[in-house]
Amino acid sequence: MAHFAKLTETNEVLGVEVVADANTKNDSNVEDEATGVAFLTNIHGWSLWKKCSYNTRLGKHWQEDGTESSDQSKAFRKNYPSVGWKYDVSGDGFYNPNKPFASWVLNSTTFVYEAPVTYPTITTYDSGSELYVIRWDETNLKWTAVDTEDPQGSFDWDATNLNWVAI
Repeated sequence: MAHFAKLTETNEVLGVEVVADANTKNDSNVEDEATGVAFLTNIHGWSLWKKCSYNTRLGKHWQEDGTESSDQSKAFRKNYPSVGWKYDVSGDGFYNPNKPFASWVLNSTTFVYEAPVTYPTITTYDSGSELYVIRWDETNLKWTAVDTEDPQGSFDWDATNLNWVAI
């Protein structure tokens, strides 16, 4: 099955349609985006469609078991879109336009927003058996955490030394 995102004139995703592979094959019996778009245009009377991949996210193709596919030629348009997402023509990819925080920027490879400070590499404590509750602090542009066993225990991420500092 093939998937196609229906777009507005401003490249906002209105929905995603599933199309049988047979309806995307051209006269040479080769799957072709233009053939799928023509099929959908004929049915819906709407001509703004972009093919997308259900198994593509973060700019990579993933297998159904959640592992990265060995055939990355199947990665298509950065991410599988949802209603309200945008299609970026120059980057040929779909992204969620809802920026989590003002300081975050859209990664041009994954088409996902990233914080100006890399996410902490240490996410557990107590020999790895407990998870920190990690949050972004937009005011101070840093990652913070609390100890789930002791909510009074607060920490700031030291991105230089890659460790948590009690505050």
